[in-house]
Amino acid sequence: MNPSLPDAAQASAPPRLQLTGITKRYPAVVANDGISLTVLPGQVHAVLGENGAGKSTLMKIIYGATRPDAGSVHFDGRPVSVKNPQEARELGIAMVFQHFSLFDTLTVAENVWLGLDKSQTLADVTRRISEKAAEYGLAIDPLRPVHTLSVGEMQRVEIIRALLTNPRLLILDEPTSVLTPQAVDKLFVVLRQLASEGCSILYISHKLHEIRELCTACTVVRSGKVTGVCDPSQESNASLSRLMIGAEPPALDHRPARTGEVLLNLRGLSLPTQDPFGVPLVSIDLELRAGEVLGIAGISGNGQKELLYALSGEDTRAQADMVELAGRPAGRMTPRQRRALGLHFVPEERLGRGAVPTMGLAHNLLLTRSNAVAAGGWLRVGQLRAQAADIIERFKVKAGGPDAPAKSLSGGNLQKFIVGREIDAAPRLFIVSQPTWGVDVGAAAQIRGEILKLRDAGCAVLVVSEELDELFEICDRLQVLAKGRLSPALTRSQASVELVGEWMSGLWHEQVQQHLEQQAQQSRQEGQHAQA
Repeated sequence: MNPSLPDAAQASAPPRLQLTGITKRYPAVVANDGISLTVLPGQVHAVLGENGAGKSTLMKIIYGATRPDAGSVHFDGRPVSVKNPQEARELGIAMVFQHFSLFDTLTVAENVWLGLDKSQTLADVTRRISEKAAEYGLAIDPLRPVHTLSVGEMQRVEIIRALLTNPRLLILDEPTSVLTPQAVDKLFVVLRQLASEGCSILYISHKLHEIRELCTACTVVRSGKVTGVCDPSQESNASLSRLMIGAEPPALDHRPARTGEVLLNLRGLSLPTQDPFGVPLVSIDLELRAGEVLGIAGISGNGQKELLYALSGEDTRAQADMVELAGRPAGRMTPRQRRALGLHFVPEERLGRGAVPTMGLAHNLLLTRSNAVAAGGWLRVGQLRAQAADIIERFKVKAGGPDAPAKSLSGGNLQKFIVGREIDAAPRLFIVSQPTWGVDVGAAAQIRGEILKLRDAGCAVLVVSEELDELFEICDRLQVLAKGRLSPALTRSQASVELVGEWMSGLWHEQVQQHLEQQAQQSRQEGQHAQA
C-alpha cells in the first residue's frame, strides 16, 4: 500500500494503469500475447521475465513508442490510445529506456530539453539538471556533449530527464545496469519518495535482490504471456528465478586458478585524453596471466573507456612497449593485428561497436572473424550462417534465425550473441566490458560459467564491470580504476565490498602508503630486537 494514502482512499482510487489483452506480433515472434497488468497509484510494480520475454515491447506500448495490435489501455480510469511518446508525457508517463535515446552530437542539456515543454529555456533546463543531479547524487555536467559520456553517465542523463517531467507513472527499464551499489541505494531513496507522493513506478530488472527490496508487486512474463503475479518481498531469489525461467540458475564451478605465461602486460601506460571531458590514463601497471580472471572495478567515467580503447587497438597512441601482448610490443598494433595474437574483445556498447544494427547476426560475425572469407574476398555465406546458428543454440539466444538484424534482438539476447561470438573464437586473451549487463539470471550464470571455462582452458580473461557481485563471483584478482589510475591488485581473499568501494574513490594511495609505513616500522622494530 502507498503509505501517503489512507487505505480506503487507495482502494477507491482507480488504477493508475490498467492493460487488458495487450498483443503485439512481429514477423518472427509474438512479443506480447494477451497481457493484462494493473498498477495502483503509488505502487512500485516489477515486471520480471527472461531475455526476450516481451517486457521492453510492453513498456514501449505504454509509452507510445510502439502501437499494439490488440488490447486496451486505461490510465487513471480513462481509456487512452497513446500514439507517441509526446502524448505519453502529456499524460504524465515518463520512461528510462534500456537502450538510450540520446543524440551524440548534442550536449546533455540539449538532449534533455528536446523532450521537455518548450516553455522552458535551455538555460532553465541546464540549471534544473544541475539541481536534480545534486539532489539525487547523479553527477553529470549538463554542458558535456553526449558522445564524450560513458554508458553509465548516459544512463544518468536518461534518469534525470525522466525525473524532470514530474511523472505520474515512471517506467524504468534496467535502470541500475551500470550504477554502483551506492548509486543504486540513492536511486532507491528517490523512487521510494516518488512512490510516497503518489507516483506509480514500473520497474524492469533482472536483479532479483533489487526487486525484492524495492517493489511491492510483481508480474511475471514468460514467452510473451503473464504466468503469475506475486509479492516479491515474500519470495526468495530462488523462487523468483523459478517463476521467471522455470528453474534455478546453475551454481558456478570456481576452481583455484592454475596460471601460466603472462599474456597481457601494461607498463606505465599513460595517455592524455582526446577530448576535453575524457579521463587521462596515468601510469597504469597491469599483469594478466593465462588461466586467470582479473577484474577491474570502478565507477563509470573513471577511465574505463580510455583503457579499453587502448587495449582493443582502437587507440594506438601508446608507446609500443607500454602494451605487451603475448610477449610482443603491441601499443601501436591495430585491432586486426591484436586479434591475430589471440585477443578478442567485447565492448560495453552493444549496438554500434559490438554489432551493426541493420546487419544480420551471421554477417555481424565478420566484425571480428574472417574464417568464412575465401580467397579474393568472397564470403562463404553458408558457413557464416552455420556459425551464427551454433552460437544462437549454444548461448540460447532468442532470435529470428542467423539472418535476424542485430537491432531486432532484445538487449540481453544481443549481449549473449556478442559474448558468444567472441568466446566461440577460442581466444588466448579475452577482454570483456560489462559481460552480463541487462541479461537475466539464467543467462548471466551461463555467461559467467563460460568465462570460467575459458579460464580453465588456459585463456587469460580481463573483466571490466561495475557489478561488484559479479567480479567477486568470477575473478581471481581485483584492481580498481579511479580517475585514470589503477590500484594495486587484490586477491579474492584480500578484497571486500567495503574496501573496493573505498578504493573506487581513489583512496588506495593513502591506504597502501599506511601499509608500507606499518611494514617499515615493523621491520625497524624487528631489527632493534635483533640488535638487543
